[in-house]
Amino acid sequence: MASVSAPVRKHLTDIHEWQRLGEANIFPPNSRLELIEGEILEMAPIGCKHAGHLMRIMHYFAQIVGENALLNAQNPLQLGDLSEPEPDFMLLRPRADFYSSQHPVATDVLLLIEIADSSLAFDQTQKLRLYAMHHIAEYWIINLNDHCLEVYREPSGENYAQKTSLRIGQHASVLLLPEISVNIAQLLGTP
Repeated sequence: MASVSAPVRKHLTDIHEWQRLGEANIFPPNSRLELIEGEILEMAPIGCKHAGHLMRIMHYFAQIVGENALLNAQNPLQLGDLSEPEPDFMLLRPRADFYSSQHPVATDVLLLIEIADSSLAFDQTQKLRLYAMHHIAEYWIINLNDHCLEVYREPSGENYAQKTSLRIGQHASVLLLPEISVNIAQLLGTP
């Protein structure tokens, strides 16, 4: 069964207005919205496969990361004055307040992961460009359509200089946590 990309509707704003709109409860509950480069984007609803993979990676990383990083799922990441995406998963630098005083910023991110099925094209283009521009050191896409892990490293301008695709049977290290070896099969599960 082929995945179909969901259309994205755009509205213009900045992060301060975005936060005021959220505080005023302008958007319906359970809205899936992200601020990307000044545009409020409606994201596709999260399906069972996507949600299951997020639980899988949360469980797996909880076992292998220990005190080296904080696990963060589908929470805001402030990138400048025009973007506040909610990546599917991030490993963040440990902080005593667990980021309760402010949202993490790019320098707090050790690893950022998006889980992609219907959002694959968006994650490989707009999200990749955004994360590279803000110097996210390592960006992974769990590509559910092609059943692989796409690893992007070395942000350079609006792109990453290094891209690797990994499959079941292979391992990856986290660039900023080199002592951690990630078994790709644990992230992808069975097709």
